[in-house]
Amino acid sequence: MENQNTQEVNDLILRRLEELEELKKRGVNPFGYEFYTDSNSEQIKQNFDQLEGKDVSIAGRIMAIRKMGKASFVHLQDSYGKIQFYLRLDDVGEESYSNFKLFDIGDIIGISGFVFKTKTGEISVHAKSIQLLAKSIRPIPIAKESIDEQGNKVIHDQFADKEMRYRQRYVDLIVNPEVKDTFKKRSKIISEIRKYLDKNNFLEVETPILQPLYGGAAARPFITHHNTLDTTLYMRIADELYLKRLIVGGFDAVYEISKDFRNEGMDRTHNPEFTMMELYIAYKDYNWMMVFVEEMFKHIAEKVFGTTIFQIEGNKIDFGKPWNRISMVDELQKVTGLDVLSATKDELKAELLKHQIKPEDGDSKGKLIDQLFEVTIQNNLIQPTFITDYPVELSPLAKKHRNREGLVERFEGFVVGREICNAFSELNDPIDQKERFEEQSKARDEGDEEAHQVDYDFVRALEYGMPPTAGLGVGIDRLVMLFTNQSSIRDVILFPQMKAEK
Repeated sequence: MENQNTQEVNDLILRRLEELEELKKRGVNPFGYEFYTDSNSEQIKQNFDQLEGKDVSIAGRIMAIRKMGKASFVHLQDSYGKIQFYLRLDDVGEESYSNFKLFDIGDIIGISGFVFKTKTGEISVHAKSIQLLAKSIRPIPIAKESIDEQGNKVIHDQFADKEMRYRQRYVDLIVNPEVKDTFKKRSKIISEIRKYLDKNNFLEVETPILQPLYGGAAARPFITHHNTLDTTLYMRIADELYLKRLIVGGFDAVYEISKDFRNEGMDRTHNPEFTMMELYIAYKDYNWMMVFVEEMFKHIAEKVFGTTIFQIEGNKIDFGKPWNRISMVDELQKVTGLDVLSATKDELKAELLKHQIKPEDGDSKGKLIDQLFEVTIQNNLIQPTFITDYPVELSPLAKKHRNREGLVERFEGFVVGREICNAFSELNDPIDQKERFEEQSKARDEGDEEAHQVDYDFVRALEYGMPPTAGLGVGIDRLVMLFTNQSSIRDVILFPQMKAEK
């Protein structure tokens, strides 16, 4: 526990274990089975005029105790906030009050009593009965306040260490209840995405997590083994190839919100296990999809937050306006003076070295172009922007551009320098797809570990005919980061991946 001596914590645990045993001797079950509640802290405070003098039952965790002989004031925290209750020996009886003296901060209790307001005007519950529901053996880190010599407020024992908060999220949620708000908004965002897609006649489906071949993205997989089949399987890195098989099979519009897994580094926008929403719709292209994305983001903003205007990392962002549209290769030429389509790998590497980026020997031309985009353009994309028309080397699953040689019909959406979504006019030519897969295979042989595998079954599916299709992928974690103005993906994942605890 942060800022608390280990021996001190151990002494507190021993004392609480002694209290627990004493309660058992008195016939008190320290870990109750159930407790009927009819109110919560928020309801009582918001409806005080109607509830004053009436009985309520409420349960929660003790966060503060002030004992005064034959009476005590206690702050109780439930899922909705905090409320004070007043406990008096004369009301609950000597036995119950004596047992209460063995309760600690962190214990979960249930109380029944009537609503009233103290002399200081604080809405409270005057307890008639109290029941222990779970004894807290390990003390929770409650921040304490003091005044220094200069008269400034000083906070001690605050549970503020980021790594510890991620590792012990259960404690974080107890002592920093405002953290819950981010995750409540996350749930609402996902709910509104579903509502929006359902309204637009998309069908929610499920595809395999364990796959004999991984595909749909440039990433390294997690590998496992199936004992009965005696075969290697991969945890999916994307849903794309299975969802497009469903378009081949006759579904016109499908989507999946799922966990994907990529065996890659961890930073403020990457976690090995993450949530992705992918959708595919027949007879549409990437131009249609850009408008669809604009409308979906606007819908989420209005329904969850009641506005389209946000302050994100100090920038005013308006999701109510059309997004900017910028060609990747044209912008790269404008910024670097280099025509990346005709440039050689050596020329691209030389340009990257100018920006203090040292490429890996096995990097493909597509990867070099992508790195150059990241270092010269991406961070400057503050307002909602679609970067369009990528080099074919970067997008082995996207349809070739109908007007420009060497490009594909693809866009990525960026806000405050972060990639938020990725979309294609999907490649539905099986001959072209097979050739692209085989080019990726060569890149793998040359050292690109993230190049796509050759999925001949997917090629076979395309040979039966897939209609013109538009596809979209949205990283849910990054989307929540954006709308809640969080700077790290760990702040929007309840249990992010961490290094092993020492």
